Amino acid sequence: MIDYSQVDHPLLLQYIFYPRKDFTPCPQNAFDLSVRVGEGIFISCRFYMGHSKGPWILFFHGNGEVVSDYDEISPLYHQKNLNLIVADYRGYGASGGVPTLTDLVQDSHAIFKEIRAELARRNLRTDLWVMGRSLGSISALELAYHHQEALKGLILESGFPSVVRIMVHLEMPAHGMGLEKIDQACLERIRKIFLPTLIIHGEQDWLVPLQNARDLYHHLGTGEKELLIIPSATHNDIMLVGFNEYFNALQRFIQKTDRVKRSQEN
Repeated sequence: MIDYSQVDHPLLLQYIFYPRKDFTPCPQNAFDLSVRVGEGIFISCRFYMGHSKGPWILFFHGNGEVVSDYDEISPLYHQKNLNLIVADYRGYGASGGVPTLTDLVQDSHAIFKEIRAELARRNLRTDLWVMGRSLGSISALELAYHHQEALKGLILESGFPSVVRIMVHLEMPAHGMGLEKIDQACLERIRKIFLPTLIIHGEQDWLVPLQNARDLYHHLGTGEKELLIIPSATHNDIMLVGFNEYFNALQRFIQKTDRVKRSQEN
């Protein structure tokens, strides 16, 4: 695992995480799962099911979001015959604990394991696509590297190769913390990811500049990769500005990778 201990400092974490405790009752078409990640600490995950036989996307959200924010967004995925599972982080929504980068990475494995087990218990599809938005790209890349045989594809929205790029871009006070070592370790892992990958990024994203998407595309080991740039979109309006391009690309990517994987299995 990449060592984030050097940057798991309260001074830096206040720039990286923006936890909110907002949490809504579970919508009618959804169900919740609490995943134990530590002594007395549970992470909240919500399954938005639009189609019982449809594919599932495991989604790790951005740093200022919570699971409940997707109560109104999930029907947009359902319109494309996609089911959505959204996972929180420590300290977010109904989840306990305090967020750190180390726990963010470690917790993703427990979340992945328990989500697949819950799908199996409910006789639903257990094959997953993992998706990360912004901060969530850290968790998505972590699972994509470690669980390539169990995943069908990787989707990155407004993501970055390493958190170091964002720390430097936003001029966070992190001098002398071995950032270059962390950045190189992240790039080495990305080169070893061979899952089909879809990258979506806003052309005018100032928070996570477009070059991050291009670097992801360049370093990914897979030959099955696509970079979709949404013209005029920024970091937080990418879905709104590029609505049709965004969801059509998602649906097309999942349908294609699903067919390829099934043909390989047969």
